[in-house]
Amino acid sequence: MVKVSHEVPFSLLEKSREFNDYDYCLPHLLDQNEEYKNFFYESKAMGRYIIMDNSLHELGEAYDTDRLMYWVNEIKPNEFIIPDVWEDKPASVRNATIWSQVNLPQETTKVAVVQANNETEAIECFESYLLLDYEKIAFSYGAAWYTEVCPHPNKDLSKAMGRVIFVNNLYSSHRIPEKTRLHLLGTASPIEFGMYSNIPNLETIDTSNPIMASLEGLKYHDLGLDYKPTADMNNFQDIDIKDVDMELIEFNTKAFKSINNL
Repeated sequence: MVKVSHEVPFSLLEKSREFNDYDYCLPHLLDQNEEYKNFFYESKAMGRYIIMDNSLHELGEAYDTDRLMYWVNEIKPNEFIIPDVWEDKPASVRNATIWSQVNLPQETTKVAVVQANNETEAIECFESYLLLDYEKIAFSYGAAWYTEVCPHPNKDLSKAMGRVIFVNNLYSSHRIPEKTRLHLLGTASPIEFGMYSNIPNLETIDTSNPIMASLEGLKYHDLGLDYKPTADMNNFQDIDIKDVDMELIEFNTKAFKSINNL
C-alpha cells in the first residue's frame, strides 16, 4: 500500500501522526525549531518511519552538507533524499555520484531525485541513478518541462498530468526495474495520485496540498482541487492551533486518500 505524509505547521505536529502514514523531515527546521527537533526524536523512539529531505524546495538549494550529515547520523531516518539541483540534470547526477560513495547509517536508504530540463534529460537522469545502484528514486512536482509532456491551459493540471504520463511511460516501456522503489515529491493537483495504481513500484508520497487547502479555507470537492493552493507553508509554519479549522483538516486529509484510492 502506498504511504502518504502531509507536511504541517509546528502546532499540528502531534496531530499529524493521526493522518500521516510516516513522518517527513525537513533538516533545516531541525536547526531552527526545538519543538520540531523533539518531534522527530520522539518519532524515532516510537519506531515511526521517517523520510528526511534535503530542503531544496524550501531553501532554493539543498541544505548545508555538514548539517545534513549531522542530522542523518543523529536521526538515522529510514530514507534520506540526497541533495539535488532544481531542473539541473548534470549537477544532480554529479551529486548522486558523490553521495553514492558516502557512508550513511545502515538503516538509511539513499533516495535520488530526477531533475531535468526536458523529457529526454529526465530519462537520462533516471537511468544514471539506476547505474549508480540507487534503490529508490523520486520525481519532483512542478517541473516546467511537464507542461510539454501534457499541454493544458490549467498549468497545475498540466504539470500534474505531465508527471503521470512521464512516470507511466517509464513503467510501460520497462525502464523501471522491478526492484526499484519510487517516491513522488509534492503535487500541483491532488487528483494526480490515483493515476499510478498500475505501478507497483510506487511506495511513498509526500504533499502538503490538503493541509494548505485547509489553511486557505478550501474544502476538497469530489475531485479534490484542480489547482494548487496559493498558501505556502513558510507563511503558516507558526500558526496557532486555535486558528486552524481542524474539521476541515480532517475532511481534506480523508478526502485526499479517498479521491486517490489510497
